Amino acid sequence: MRTLKRTWPFHVMLLPAIIFLIIFSYVPMGGIIMAFQNYKPWLGISGSEWVGLDNFRYLFEREDSLQVIWNTLIIAVLKLIFNLFVPFVFAILLNEVRKMAVQRTIQTLVYLPHFLSWVILGGILIDLLSTGGLVNRVLGTFGLGPYFFLGDNSWFRSTVILTDVWKEFGYNMIVFLAALAGINPALYEAAEIDGAGRWKQTLHITIPSLVPMLMVVGTLALGNVLNAGFDQIFNLYNPLVYQTGDIIDTFVYRSAMQNGEMGFATAIGLFKSVISMILILVSYSLAKKYAGYRIF
Repeated sequence: MRTLKRTWPFHVMLLPAIIFLIIFSYVPMGGIIMAFQNYKPWLGISGSEWVGLDNFRYLFEREDSLQVIWNTLIIAVLKLIFNLFVPFVFAILLNEVRKMAVQRTIQTLVYLPHFLSWVILGGILIDLLSTGGLVNRVLGTFGLGPYFFLGDNSWFRSTVILTDVWKEFGYNMIVFLAALAGINPALYEAAEIDGAGRWKQTLHITIPSLVPMLMVVGTLALGNVLNAGFDQIFNLYNPLVYQTGDIIDTFVYRSAMQNGEMGFATAIGLFKSVISMILILVSYSLAKKYAGYRIF
């Protein structure tokens, strides 16, 4: 009760979001029962045949299901790593720019891609990365290519990861810039008096000061490790790259919307949700233990 008296304003602040979550996330969870049925839309949940765990067994027996899980883990983990490393490094580099006008211009330019949807960017990238697109034309001047970036299994994953990092690193950099702004300037002044140059100051003050925030962001990102980016993959992939580009979310979409396997698609989604929930709990515990991060 003592804690509640101290934190009640935070709970009130969260109330609208909680109501929204209950209506749009928890109420529809009643449909999870379809994961245990041979669901037929014309029969409904009450009339469809109960099959128990058959959909889950089928999930692990199908070769394409295991490939989809593997694809999701590879793409999501690599996105997580690069979406931590690139913003971290770029924030440090941008912090060294002394002219504020130049710094703000660069910030604005790298923020912009985040606010464009993958529907728009997907169309742009398909044109740019096609065999006759601008990228291959530039590579052709150096005697390279053409490469089928979005239609070749050996190139698709790399293309997806690099384009996602390009789109998001500017926005992900905000948290590191905020951490940089919170570093005590007296530390740099003392280091400068001791004869430390900018490189030494960055190595011994800036980076150690950012490491706790890096740990927090990294551990909390573990909860989304199975979210490899449905919007991006859906707008960029095609049947030629299903082997390396198909992820859980796109597989669920095709199973449900194109093949009519509603029960099987629900089983895959439930499997993903349970794993994600476990990862969120683990990542929050790690953030609290090693970085002192907690919501309340």
